[in-house]
This record gives sequence, C-alpha cells and structure tokens, in this order.
Amino acid sequence: MIIKKISGYELEKELPNTSEDFFNRSLVTYERDGEEETFHLLYVRFFEENMKETTPFEKNPLFTIGEREYLLADIVALVALLKDEETKNRKRIYINEENEFKKLFNNINIDYIKEIATSLQQSGSYKIN
Repeated sequence: MIIKKISGYELEKELPNTSEDFFNRSLVTYERDGEEETFHLLYVRFFEENMKETTPFEKNPLFTIGEREYLLADIVALVALLKDEETKNRKRIYINEENEFKKLFNNINIDYIKEIATSLQQSGSYKIN
C-alpha cells in the first residue's frame, strides 16, 4: 500500500436544521493493488475538543513539518488505517463512541506518523510494507 495524501477538516452546516458542524472528517488517499482509494473517517468533534482525554496529544497542531502544521483531523484516518487491517476493506467509518476513538490511539507511534507525513511532503508518497 502506498499512502498518497492525508488531510482532515471540520464539517460546516449546509442547512440550518442539520448537525454537520458537530463533526470532523479525516481522509487518507492511498494506492493498493494499482487502484487509488480514499478512506473517510467521520468522528464527533467533541473528541478533538477534549484531546487530552481522548488522545495522547495535548493540543493542535500536533506537529509541524516544514511549513505545514498537522492537526488531529489530518491523522485520525491514517491512524485507523494503520491500526486495523480490516479498515483497508472499508471506504467510510463513523466513530461516535469515545472509547472507540480512544482505542485508535492506544500504543500509537507518533514518530512513525511523522515519518509518513515527512515522506508525503518530500516525495508525495509513502510505501507501507
């Protein structure tokens, strides 16, 4: 699998009676077996607002590489993809349980995430064996 891009963002209300502004979306674009795919992970923004309780991180940005600041939303989908092999077979995941979100970050190797982000900036891709 070759990681091509990681990103994330806060959703915004499209209509006054919708609840999009309570969620964040994290994406990973990768190539597997010659096909490019994008994995989407939608999660409740509350988890990011309470980052100290739900992740091993203190605050956004998590880290900076070059001139780009990486926020939690930028890496959540990547962490999920790296954590669980079955995630590769799904296009979308929604996490609304705090314990499920916390489990994503158990034993996370932030240096590995930084290595991937650095490679994406320098060469535009990162190959995972």
